[in-house]
Parts: sequence; structure tokens; C-alpha cells
Amino acid sequence: MYRIQDLKLNEQLFAMKNLFTIIFTLLFLTAETQAQTKTDVDLKALDKYYAKMVQDWDIPGASIGIVKDGKLVFTGNYGVMEMGKKDKPTEETLYAIASNSKAFTSAIIGMLVQEGKLDWNDKVKKHLPYFELYDSWVAEHATIRDLLSHRIGLGTFSGDNIWYKSTLSTEEIIKNIKHVPQAFEFRSGYGYSNLMYIAAGKIIENTTGKSWGDNVRERILEPLGMDRTISSLKDLDKKGNYATPHARRDNKNYTIPWVDWENVAATGGLISSVEDISKWMIFNLNHGIHKTDTLLTKATRNMVWTPHTNYTVDHTAQNDYNSHFNGYGLGWGLSDYHGRMRVGHTGGYDGFITAVNLIPDENLGIVVLTNGVKSPIWAATHYGLAQFLDIPAKDYSKTLLERANRRAERDTRIAYRQENRELNTNPGIPIEVFAGPYRSDLVGNISITQNGETLNLEFENSPLLAATLTHWHHNVWEIHWKHPQAWFSFGTIQIKTDNNLKVKGFDFDVPNDDFFFQELKPYRVKDD
Repeated sequence: MYRIQDLKLNEQLFAMKNLFTIIFTLLFLTAETQAQTKTDVDLKALDKYYAKMVQDWDIPGASIGIVKDGKLVFTGNYGVMEMGKKDKPTEETLYAIASNSKAFTSAIIGMLVQEGKLDWNDKVKKHLPYFELYDSWVAEHATIRDLLSHRIGLGTFSGDNIWYKSTLSTEEIIKNIKHVPQAFEFRSGYGYSNLMYIAAGKIIENTTGKSWGDNVRERILEPLGMDRTISSLKDLDKKGNYATPHARRDNKNYTIPWVDWENVAATGGLISSVEDISKWMIFNLNHGIHKTDTLLTKATRNMVWTPHTNYTVDHTAQNDYNSHFNGYGLGWGLSDYHGRMRVGHTGGYDGFITAVNLIPDENLGIVVLTNGVKSPIWAATHYGLAQFLDIPAKDYSKTLLERANRRAERDTRIAYRQENRELNTNPGIPIEVFAGPYRSDLVGNISITQNGETLNLEFENSPLLAATLTHWHHNVWEIHWKHPQAWFSFGTIQIKTDNNLKVKGFDFDVPNDDFFFQELKPYRVKDD
């Protein structure tokens, strides 16, 4: 039987034990929190690493920014703004950010939902009555969320020739989508579709009576103070301090012209800088609140950062980023990254490759802007995140560069075609017979005209894809582009005839990973 004194002593010991447990737990949690995010990152060493990375990758120039806890804590600018010139980029240098613009599109849609002008589940046809797809039922039931999450049933990049370097209006582009082939069942897979974001941009325009560019400027750029970001090439010289795009041939960089994407700006038209994108990242890490203004509500933030479409992750093997899920929300890619949520996107524009990535749990973000097509965006991203997240940092630049070089060496598509060319053959039919007018349901009128022993290839709605044709072998002709092309080089066309050698059309063969000329399928039409 315990005495009163014993009971009091036990109570005191129990209280002290609980207090010790609480203190120990707090100390442990504090130590764990401190281990999660480094506060003493060696920024000089990081800058040195990035400088070597840019040199090793042979990228003309790069600008990198890292935000942490609401501040731009690191900027690094490397290389040159244009090959052959000495001007160096700065944090204010403009680069095309391409598909990183998609998150701006989903944000504007969210704002219109907040205002009661749209609903995420609105049928697209409610706003675009002429919207058609490979299947009429799918076109009738497709929603705004379907447009923004790449689950419409089209293949990745399929149909991009409709808009690329095209003079068609946004409405004309959308009306041609019905000719893009189905790749998978509606809402049963992922197919990255620029065309669907063009349609979303048109919905914004019809709903507000203003262009996508005006909406993004008034609703996002001006409130956030992103005063150097533009959506039209007409404003490029006004702003100044912009990088020059570069393509690559024979393992060397060369300059190419800027290309106007204003008519498809909703899918990739923004031109911005590290300084401006840092403001965009801070705004998103603060969940749509800028200072005292809530521009995006909690419901909107959760909607765009919820996975709508998922990619397969190999759960039977480890990966470099300890990732267990990977998916797409609305304008953002989503995954887990070493035990934390990652939100991000990449962008590819003629001569520019860029990336924006956020780690919301750590209030951390990194933007990488480059002006070349062989780009270390992921090497820069992963190495930078590793420094701030205090995780083992591999030499991502070395590893990913070796991987990129091996991938290039394994790409023998052009070499195979060149090796299999049959020399000293003649066309099966006179060239004046297949010179004439053709039409592609996807892109419109295409003409082949004769000029002596060569031919001219002209696209009515895409004049920057003009080319000359020289005989390759048999009824196959090689394409020589008249204007610089960033994503493709070698290509041929094969003339198609019936059994009576009457020309029926021709097929493209342009080996590349981005624009699928084989989808065009031009057919012969009657001469005027």
C-alpha cells in the first residue's frame, strides 16, 4: 500500500518524465527540420559548378535563379546572349519560356472560375461551338479540365504542325483539330497536347473579350510586378536585353531567328527573365497570395496542383530522385521528390529550353533559362535542389551529359536513311507530272512547283517551312529547308501514285521527336 508521500513522488517523477519526453521530442523535431533544408549553402561553389556545367554542355548561355522563403537568394548568369558576341546575360535577360506559360493559362482559368464566369467542368463546346475532335461524343463531353490535363485522347505533340510557324488564326487552328488522329481512349491516358491549351486560351478570350496576352498582363504580370515579361515579339526590342535563340548542327551552335508564337501564346508564348520568374515562383509558393491580395483561392490552388493524369513509375527499381508517383495537374507537372512534393514544368521554344520547379514544403524554387537546344536544365535543377535540401548531391551535369550524348549517338534515324540511299536512280515519272497543288486536312494547301531540275515546296499557311526538293532516289526527293529549323533537319518526301502512275499525293519522312510531318498526308487536288 502506497503512502501519500509515495504517490506525490511518483506524480512528480511522471511529470518530469513527460517534460523530458516533450523537450527531447522538440529537440529531435528541430534537428530534423534543420536537416531538411540547409541554411548555409555555399553559393560560390554552386556558382562555380554552374559555370563549368554551361561550358561542358556547350550551351551558349544560361540564367539560373533560386528562391527560398520568399526571397531570390541566388542568381547565376553564364555564357553569352549570342554566339560570336561578348554580351553576358543578367537576371533581367529575356528568354522564351515556352510551355512554362501553361501554368499562367490554368491560373487565369482559375481566376475566371473564382469570378463565376467559368466552371472547371464546363463543356468546351459551351464556349467553342466549333470545337471538334476525332469523335463527336468526345467533343461533346470534353471539359475545360480535360483540356488542361492532357487526357483528351490525342498523342503527345500530335497535330502540332497545325500551329507551328503557322499564320492561321487561333479559331482556324482549333477547327483543324478534328483531323488529328486518336491515340488512346478519352480520359484513359496521357498525351501532351499544345492544341488543347490553344483552345483553353480561346475560351479565356471569348469569356473576357480580351486577348490571352492582355489577360495575363492585367491579372498576373502587373500585380506581381513582372514588368519585363511579354507575350509578343513586337515588344522585344522595347524591352531590350534579350537572349538570341540557337539551334545545333554538326555538334555546333548557330543563331536562328525568333519565331512569333503570339497566336498560340496560351500554350507557350511568354518571354521572361529570372528576376520576373522568381516573383512568379514566390507567388505560387505562397499559394496564390501576393502581399495582402489573394489572387488564387485555396480551391483554385488545390485544383491545379491535384494530379488529373498519371504516368507510370517503375516501382520495381530505384530511381535517382526517390520518386513514387508522377502525374500532371492543370498546367503543372507533379511528383514526389526525395520525400517532398515537386511542382514544375519545362518549356521548349525554337532555340530555348527552360524549366521551373518548386518544392512547396520547403518554400523553395528554381528556374533555369537557356538559349540552346542541348540544354542542362535538369542537371542545374537537380544539383541546385540537392544543395538546399541537404540530400546527397551527385554530379548531375556529368551523368546527364553522358546520358544525352549516348542518346544522340543511338539516334541513327538519319544515318540509316543516308546509308540506304540508292544512287544513280531516276524518278519513275517526269517531275512536271507531280508538280502541282496538294492539300493536307491538317495544315491546308501545299504546292510543289518546278524550277528546272529542282522543285519548290511551299506551305500556304506556314511560309517558314518552305523548301527546295532535289532528287534522292526513285520517287523520293530530299527536303532542303529555306529557313533555319530548330527541331528537325534532314527529310524527304515520297511521291505516291496509283497503278496507272497517276499522282495521288506524297508522304513526308522527317525524322524528329517533336513535329510529326507524317501526319500531314497531302493529297493531289485539281489544278486551278
